[in-house]
Amino acid sequence: MDSQGDQATVRRLWLWPVAILVGFPIGGYAADLVVNGVDSVGAALAEGLIAGAIIGAAQWFALRKWISWLWIPATCAGLALGLTAGAALVDYGIGRGDIVLMAAVTGVGVGLLQALVLARHTNRGALWWGLANPPAWALGWFITSYVITRNIDERFPVFGAGGALVFGLLTWPLLAVLLRGAFDVRAATGEAAP
Repeated sequence: MDSQGDQATVRRLWLWPVAILVGFPIGGYAADLVVNGVDSVGAALAEGLIAGAIIGAAQWFALRKWISWLWIPATCAGLALGLTAGAALVDYGIGRGDIVLMAAVTGVGVGLLQALVLARHTNRGALWWGLANPPAWALGWFITSYVITRNIDERFPVFGAGGALVFGLLTWPLLAVLLRGAFDVRAATGEAAP
């Protein structure tokens, strides 16, 4: 692997951690304002849809030169389905272990649907994105559980700024490696993003 090429790709994606840091807290807060806590199947589904739309839009804004707009509905559906399954699995518990397990299941939903979008744009192992998201989501909630306990007590659908910062910084290099092929192809052909 060409480390200079990977570093250049990481630099091109500088907006990714910023989008994560902005999208997660805003998406979680907006969903909580509308629904007021993940405490049932309906609430989890609704909060997942709202937070997923906002987070997906923020992420797509950072990736728009290389990824299609389908990233937004993939994130929205993945977050809604993953959060609904994860919250039900832990019986809407708010203990640290419950939150981490719920987050990992949410990460499965988001990661796999986003990986399908990535697979349309690169042949560089989009499945790795699906595999990396569950532990990254779990770590995001684990960190938030120590930094902003209010998010847990109020049953927010996603982790707060502390977890988002770690999630964004951890996933940034992987995303750069996965998108490197898309950068190389577009640079060689002068092709615009879909």
